[in-house]
Amino acid sequence: MMKTLALYGLTLAFFFLSGAHSARITFTNNCPYTVWPGTLTSDQKPQLSTTGFELASTASSAIDVQAPWKGRFWARTQCSTDSSGRFSCATAECSSGQVSCNGNGAVPPASLVEINIAADGGMDFYDVSLVDGFNLPVSVATQGGTGECKASSCPANVNAACPAELQVKGSDGSVIACKSACTAFNEPQYCCTGAYDKPETCPPTNYSQIFEQQCPQAYSYAYDDQNSTFTCSGAPNYVITFCPN
Repeated sequence: MMKTLALYGLTLAFFFLSGAHSARITFTNNCPYTVWPGTLTSDQKPQLSTTGFELASTASSAIDVQAPWKGRFWARTQCSTDSSGRFSCATAECSSGQVSCNGNGAVPPASLVEINIAADGGMDFYDVSLVDGFNLPVSVATQGGTGECKASSCPANVNAACPAELQVKGSDGSVIACKSACTAFNEPQYCCTGAYDKPETCPPTNYSQIFEQQCPQAYSYAYDDQNSTFTCSGAPNYVITFCPN
Protein backbone atom coordinates (compact mmCIF):
# COMPACT_ATOMS: atom_id res chain seq x y z
CA MET A 1 0.00 0.00 0.00
CA MET A 2 1.38 3.40 -0.89
CA LYS A 3 0.60 6.42 1.21
CA THR A 4 0.28 9.55 -0.90
CA LEU A 5 -0.38 13.18 -0.21
CA ALA A 6 -3.59 12.93 -2.23
CA LEU A 7 -5.34 12.61 1.12
CA TYR A 8 -4.97 16.32 1.51
CA GLY A 9 -7.68 17.51 -0.83
CA LEU A 10 -7.42 20.97 0.66
CA THR A 11 -4.28 21.58 -1.32
CA LEU A 12 -6.10 21.15 -4.60
CA ALA A 13 -7.80 24.49 -4.10
CA PHE A 14 -4.45 26.21 -4.17
CA PHE A 15 -3.59 24.70 -7.55
CA PHE A 16 -5.96 27.14 -9.22
CA LEU A 17 -4.34 30.27 -7.86
CA SER A 18 -2.63 32.42 -10.44
CA GLY A 19 1.07 32.16 -10.96
CA ALA A 20 3.56 29.38 -10.59
CA HIS A 21 7.09 29.01 -9.37
CA SER A 22 10.02 26.71 -9.71
CA ALA A 23 11.24 24.95 -6.58
CA ARG A 24 14.77 23.61 -6.33
CA ILE A 25 15.19 20.24 -4.64
CA THR A 26 18.72 19.46 -3.51
CA PHE A 27 19.79 15.92 -2.66
CA THR A 28 22.70 15.39 -0.27
CA ASN A 29 24.23 11.99 0.48
CA ASN A 30 25.67 11.80 3.98
CA CYS A 31 25.80 7.99 3.85
CA PRO A 32 29.26 6.38 3.83
CA TYR A 33 28.32 4.70 0.55
CA THR A 34 26.91 5.62 -2.87
CA VAL A 35 23.12 5.80 -3.28
CA TRP A 36 20.96 6.09 -6.39
CA PRO A 37 18.05 8.50 -5.81
CA GLY A 38 14.80 7.94 -7.70
CA THR A 39 11.98 10.38 -8.48
CA LEU A 40 8.31 9.77 -9.26
CA THR A 41 5.76 12.40 -10.33
CA SER A 42 2.18 11.59 -9.30
CA ASP A 43 -1.22 12.04 -10.98
CA GLN A 44 -0.02 10.85 -14.40
CA LYS A 45 1.82 14.12 -14.96
CA PRO A 46 5.05 14.22 -17.00
CA GLN A 47 8.06 12.92 -15.11
CA LEU A 48 10.90 15.21 -14.08
CA SER A 49 13.92 15.65 -16.32
CA THR A 50 15.78 13.31 -13.98
CA THR A 51 14.06 10.18 -12.68
CA GLY A 52 17.16 8.48 -11.28
CA PHE A 53 20.84 9.17 -10.85
CA GLU A 54 23.97 8.15 -8.95
CA LEU A 55 24.98 10.16 -5.88
CA ALA A 56 28.35 9.42 -4.32
CA SER A 57 29.02 9.66 -0.59
CA THR A 58 29.23 13.34 0.54
CA ALA A 59 28.01 14.55 -2.89
CA SER A 60 25.02 16.79 -3.64
CA SER A 61 22.86 17.27 -6.71
CA ALA A 62 19.82 19.46 -7.47
CA ILE A 63 16.80 19.44 -9.78
CA ASP A 64 14.17 22.10 -10.46
CA VAL A 65 10.46 21.34 -10.16
CA GLN A 66 7.73 23.52 -11.66
CA ALA A 67 4.79 24.12 -9.34
CA PRO A 68 2.21 22.78 -8.88
CA TRP A 69 3.85 19.39 -8.46
CA LYS A 70 3.31 16.27 -6.37
CA GLY A 71 5.47 13.20 -6.05
CA ARG A 72 8.04 11.27 -4.09
CA PHE A 73 11.75 10.63 -3.78
CA TRP A 74 13.83 7.78 -2.39
CA ALA A 75 17.33 6.30 -2.56
CA ARG A 76 18.32 2.88 -3.87
CA THR A 77 21.26 1.04 -2.33
CA GLN A 78 23.75 -1.66 -3.33
CA CYS A 79 23.20 -1.14 -7.04
CA SER A 80 25.19 -2.63 -9.91
CA THR A 81 25.05 -3.39 -13.62
CA ASP A 82 25.29 -7.00 -14.75
CA SER A 83 27.10 -8.41 -17.80
CA SER A 84 24.03 -7.85 -19.99
CA GLY A 85 23.89 -4.17 -19.04
CA ARG A 86 20.88 -4.45 -16.74
CA PHE A 87 20.99 -2.14 -13.72
CA SER A 88 19.48 -3.37 -10.43
CA CYS A 89 19.57 -2.56 -6.72
CA ALA A 90 19.30 -4.54 -3.51
CA THR A 91 16.84 -2.07 -1.92
CA ALA A 92 14.19 0.37 -3.22
CA GLU A 93 14.56 -1.02 -6.75
CA CYS A 94 12.39 0.70 -9.39
CA SER A 95 12.59 -2.24 -11.82
CA SER A 96 13.41 -0.20 -14.91
CA GLY A 97 16.68 -2.00 -15.58
CA GLN A 98 18.31 1.42 -15.81
CA VAL A 99 19.66 4.10 -13.49
CA SER A 100 16.64 6.20 -14.52
CA CYS A 101 13.35 4.97 -13.05
CA ASN A 102 11.29 6.26 -16.00
CA GLY A 103 8.00 6.61 -14.12
CA ASN A 104 8.37 3.49 -11.97
CA GLY A 105 8.03 3.76 -8.20
CA ALA A 106 10.21 2.14 -5.58
CA VAL A 107 9.62 -1.52 -4.78
CA PRO A 108 9.05 -1.74 -1.00
CA PRO A 109 10.64 -1.56 1.42
CA ALA A 110 11.75 2.01 0.80
CA SER A 111 12.08 5.15 2.90
CA LEU A 112 10.15 7.85 1.03
CA VAL A 113 10.04 11.63 0.97
CA GLU A 114 6.70 12.92 -0.33
CA ILE A 115 6.25 16.55 -1.40
CA ASN A 116 3.17 18.39 -2.66
CA ILE A 117 4.21 21.77 -4.07
CA ALA A 118 1.34 24.17 -4.72
CA ALA A 119 1.31 27.26 -6.93
CA ASP A 120 2.54 30.63 -5.65
CA GLY A 121 0.63 31.66 -2.55
CA GLY A 122 -0.46 28.11 -1.85
CA MET A 123 0.55 25.71 0.87
CA ASP A 124 3.17 22.98 0.42
CA PHE A 125 2.78 19.65 2.22
CA TYR A 126 5.69 17.27 2.79
CA ASP A 127 6.58 14.23 4.87
CA VAL A 128 8.91 11.31 5.43
CA SER A 129 6.99 8.06 5.00
CA LEU A 130 7.82 4.58 6.24
CA VAL A 131 4.43 3.25 5.11
CA ASP A 132 6.29 1.32 2.42
CA GLY A 133 8.93 0.20 4.91
CA PHE A 134 12.48 1.44 5.51
CA ASN A 135 15.79 1.05 3.73
CA LEU A 136 17.89 3.99 4.93
CA PRO A 137 17.61 7.13 7.10
CA VAL A 138 16.35 10.27 5.35
CA SER A 139 15.23 13.82 6.09
CA VAL A 140 13.55 16.70 4.24
CA ALA A 141 13.98 20.36 5.13
CA THR A 142 12.80 23.62 3.59
CA GLN A 143 14.90 26.59 2.53
CA GLY A 144 13.01 29.87 2.70
CA GLY A 145 9.24 29.94 2.85
CA THR A 146 6.90 31.15 5.58
CA GLY A 147 4.87 29.42 8.25
CA GLU A 148 6.03 26.44 10.28
CA CYS A 149 8.38 25.06 7.62
CA LYS A 150 9.89 22.52 10.03
CA ALA A 151 12.22 19.76 8.95
CA SER A 152 10.99 16.17 9.02
CA SER A 153 13.54 13.48 9.68
CA CYS A 154 13.97 9.76 10.16
CA PRO A 155 17.61 9.67 11.32
CA ALA A 156 17.47 6.27 13.04
CA ASN A 157 18.63 3.00 11.53
CA VAL A 158 15.30 1.20 11.73
CA ASN A 159 16.95 -1.93 10.32
CA ALA A 160 18.66 -2.41 13.69
CA ALA A 161 15.25 -2.65 15.42
CA CYS A 162 13.45 -4.57 12.66
CA PRO A 163 11.75 -7.79 13.88
CA ALA A 164 12.80 -10.99 12.12
CA GLU A 165 9.54 -11.40 10.22
CA LEU A 166 9.96 -7.98 8.54
CA GLN A 167 13.67 -8.19 7.76
CA VAL A 168 15.19 -8.11 4.30
CA LYS A 169 18.72 -9.50 4.29
CA GLY A 170 21.56 -8.93 1.89
CA SER A 171 23.89 -11.46 0.38
CA ASP A 172 26.12 -11.25 3.46
CA GLY A 173 23.24 -11.97 5.84
CA SER A 174 22.98 -8.42 7.21
CA VAL A 175 19.62 -6.64 7.45
CA ILE A 176 19.47 -4.15 4.57
CA ALA A 177 15.78 -3.14 4.78
CA CYS A 178 12.68 -3.51 6.94
CA LYS A 179 9.30 -4.33 5.41
CA SER A 180 6.07 -2.76 6.54
CA ALA A 181 3.57 -5.21 8.04
CA CYS A 182 1.33 -4.56 5.03
CA THR A 183 4.07 -5.64 2.62
CA ALA A 184 5.04 -8.62 4.76
CA PHE A 185 1.58 -10.01 5.52
CA ASN A 186 -0.80 -8.30 3.02
CA GLU A 187 -3.65 -8.29 5.55
CA PRO A 188 -6.34 -5.56 5.73
CA GLN A 189 -5.65 -4.60 9.33
CA TYR A 190 -2.06 -3.76 8.41
CA CYS A 191 -2.82 -2.23 4.99
CA CYS A 192 -5.84 -0.15 6.13
CA THR A 193 -8.00 -1.68 3.40
CA GLY A 194 -11.45 -3.25 3.34
CA ALA A 195 -13.18 -2.85 6.68
CA TYR A 196 -10.04 -1.13 7.97
CA ASP A 197 -10.05 1.73 5.45
CA LYS A 198 -10.78 4.54 7.93
CA PRO A 199 -8.69 6.08 10.69
CA GLU A 200 -11.29 4.87 13.19
CA THR A 201 -10.94 1.24 12.10
CA CYS A 202 -7.19 1.20 11.34
CA PRO A 203 -5.33 2.14 14.52
CA PRO A 204 -1.58 1.69 15.03
CA THR A 205 -0.36 -1.89 15.32
CA ASN A 206 2.56 -3.38 17.22
CA TYR A 207 4.51 -3.32 13.97
CA SER A 208 3.77 0.28 13.02
CA GLN A 209 4.67 1.34 16.56
CA ILE A 210 8.20 -0.03 16.02
CA PHE A 211 8.61 2.44 13.14
CA GLU A 212 6.97 5.19 15.21
CA GLN A 213 9.33 4.65 18.14
CA GLN A 214 12.38 4.82 15.90
CA CYS A 215 11.25 7.80 13.82
CA PRO A 216 8.40 9.73 15.53
CA GLN A 217 8.22 12.39 12.78
CA ALA A 218 7.73 9.90 9.95
CA TYR A 219 4.56 8.18 8.80
CA SER A 220 4.51 4.75 10.41
CA TYR A 221 1.27 3.61 8.73
CA ALA A 222 -1.39 5.07 6.43
CA TYR A 223 -3.34 7.16 8.96
CA ASP A 224 -0.40 8.43 11.00
CA ASP A 225 -1.22 12.05 10.07
CA GLN A 226 -1.10 13.95 13.32
CA ASN A 227 2.65 14.22 13.84
CA SER A 228 3.87 13.36 10.36
CA THR A 229 2.54 15.98 7.92
CA PHE A 230 4.49 19.23 7.63
CA THR A 231 3.54 22.47 5.85
CA CYS A 232 5.27 25.52 4.42
CA SER A 233 4.16 28.37 2.16
CA GLY A 234 5.88 31.19 0.32
CA ALA A 235 7.62 29.10 -2.36
CA PRO A 236 10.30 27.24 -0.38
CA ASN A 237 13.07 25.11 -1.81
CA TYR A 238 13.82 21.68 -0.35
CA VAL A 239 16.86 19.73 0.83
CA ILE A 240 16.58 15.94 1.01
CA THR A 241 19.38 14.32 2.97
CA PHE A 242 20.14 10.62 2.97
CA CYS A 243 21.66 9.43 6.28
CA PRO A 244 21.15 12.79 8.04
CA ASN A 245 23.41 13.45 11.01
